[in-house]
Amino acid sequence: MAKLAEHTENLLCKNFTKTFEILGRKWNGMIIETLLVSGPKRFLEISRAIPTCSDRVLVERLKELEAAHLVIRQTYEDSNLIEYKLTEAGEAMRPMMKAVHEWADKFNNVAKLEVPDSMTEV
Repeated sequence: MAKLAEHTENLLCKNFTKTFEILGRKWNGMIIETLLVSGPKRFLEISRAIPTCSDRVLVERLKELEAAHLVIRQTYEDSNLIEYKLTEAGEAMRPMMKAVHEWADKFNNVAKLEVPDSMTEV
């Protein structure tokens, strides 16, 4: 029984670690959030939604998210239209992303940054 528990613990740790390797990459969370909020998007639309991410890096990140089965590159017959959309696994991140928003609003809200006393004195 201890051997099974150890195996399960190792597997969970590997799954958890792999998940954070994907989500911890710069821009991946923003790409997922953009697709969660707005639905399928063309490359240029994603690029405009995340203007500080270079096109080269955006291409890399979209490929990584495709390889992780979170995003699918959708092409259409008789059209040069290419869209990126979330897979079922990507859509399943919605509650997690909502929880991240709630945590950020409570504990990491940039709008609540304190102004040093020296700046408020006149």
